[in-house]
Amino acid sequence: MRRRDFIYLTGIGTGALMMPSLTGFGKEIDPLQALESVDVKIKKELADVALNAAKSNGASYADVRIGRYLNQFVVTRENKVLNVANTESYGIGIRVIANGCWGFAATNDVTKEGMAKTALRAVAVAKANAKIGSAPVQLAPQKGYGEVSWKTPLEKNAFEVPIKEKVDLLLNANGVAMAGGANFVNSTMFAVNEQKYFASTDGSYIDQDIHRLYPSFNVTKIDPTAGGFETRRSLSSPVGMGYEYMDPLASEKVLGITTRYKKRYDILEDIKYATQQAGDKLKAKSVEPGKYDLVLDPSHLWLTIHESVGHPTELDRVLGYEANYAGTSFLTLDKWKTGKFNFGSKNVNVVGDKTQVGSLGAVGYDDEGVKCKKWDIIKDGILVNYQAIRDQAHIIGLTESQGCCYAQSWQDVQFQRMPNVSLQPGKTPLSVDDMIKNVEKGVYIIGDGSFSIDQQRYNFQFGGQLFYEIKEGKIAGMLNDVAYQANTQEFWNSCTQVCDERDYRLGGAFNDGKGQPSQSSAVSHGSSTALFKGVNVINTKRKIG
Repeated sequence: MRRRDFIYLTGIGTGALMMPSLTGFGKEIDPLQALESVDVKIKKELADVALNAAKSNGASYADVRIGRYLNQFVVTRENKVLNVANTESYGIGIRVIANGCWGFAATNDVTKEGMAKTALRAVAVAKANAKIGSAPVQLAPQKGYGEVSWKTPLEKNAFEVPIKEKVDLLLNANGVAMAGGANFVNSTMFAVNEQKYFASTDGSYIDQDIHRLYPSFNVTKIDPTAGGFETRRSLSSPVGMGYEYMDPLASEKVLGITTRYKKRYDILEDIKYATQQAGDKLKAKSVEPGKYDLVLDPSHLWLTIHESVGHPTELDRVLGYEANYAGTSFLTLDKWKTGKFNFGSKNVNVVGDKTQVGSLGAVGYDDEGVKCKKWDIIKDGILVNYQAIRDQAHIIGLTESQGCCYAQSWQDVQFQRMPNVSLQPGKTPLSVDDMIKNVEKGVYIIGDGSFSIDQQRYNFQFGGQLFYEIKEGKIAGMLNDVAYQANTQEFWNSCTQVCDERDYRLGGAFNDGKGQPSQSSAVSHGSSTALFKGVNVINTKRKIG
């Protein structure tokens, strides 16, 4: 288990101690309260009070976010329920520009008086900042959309599903693992509903209802003779969907080494395979270090994309504004300005996309009221763009924002966050089996594992969940203790094939951290299985004594 997952899951299991740092958790509520909503007319009246107060006190621009953040999680271990909680956080965040500088203030006093007072505080902050500011804020133009709304496409609202049904599902999954010989197993179900209202002096009044779901488990088997143990985590992906994601009858899956989940997820089948594979890992041979061709499944590759493509193309990292939390970026503006910087091979086409249905980052409008879109970041291996928001757009010659501004809650200021960043499928028909047939010496890697990457997002090392040796075009058995090392440019230039769209799947992170004070966001990364030639593989087995 990765350190961050251990901390995350342990925190959930002991009372959700980590939860407030993730997505604006607040007070405990009755589950039925989560099904209530706030009248959009009331939100508009409140927003107008704040906008008018800001303008009348010297703001040249103002936006208001009224946010109601609902979270539900169920945590189990073996045959026990460790925790069930429903929380709500409700309040407003007001951002303004006055005298050319930003100001921000927030409150949970969601009344007209509270809105007006908070708007005045935001203006006061902006005017104070202006006394020490340098260049004034330059916002990319943004038309107002009037009164519009957007909702995550849902078949089944997770908050409407009885908690007993979720508990029963998780305990049944744990039972499958224990029956298969697991020594330990825990499972969780985490649901999020962000009810967000945005209004600005540009003339937008945007009401959004955003849903996300994350089922997961961890299975452990112990070898009492050797004193070792192995784990296998779920291959589920956190998604921007409702509870329909848990419908096994609608799963699209291919049985083989593992189960590949595309649009739906069968937790009972996944945990059955996981229990067997945890045992297989105990008996798997340790990898011989050397150069291998790597066949990387989307359940693994999403994390490599996230760390080596997603983060280094965030414009604030490129500019050095974001340095203390996970570093800056080697993809400096001079590389982009040439229009010729070779990031990867011609097979590498990466897009930013806030519109992909079912993804964690899918919304209609970002937290600056910009309609979301899709754009090229890497085209035929060449760096062509970054991820930018309204006050960054002019720096790279854009006339509009790319719509990737986000705040984790009403009480946090919005800033540039990663959109869904995805490797596009190959255009030539190619299956995973066909790809493997042409590999003489390789490793097939499934699932994400521990990783390390430097502060420039350049030199890295990645592990995984499952590793299979490939010999002369065939799977030759399971391996263990595998990690690969490369630098970002070398690695993506070694990409020689990407399977077609039939294999395209999403992975993602529910808790991607950034900023000071730190904020967390949810983001997906899609890809099809891809082949990387001649990558350096190391053996990670600990030597004792």
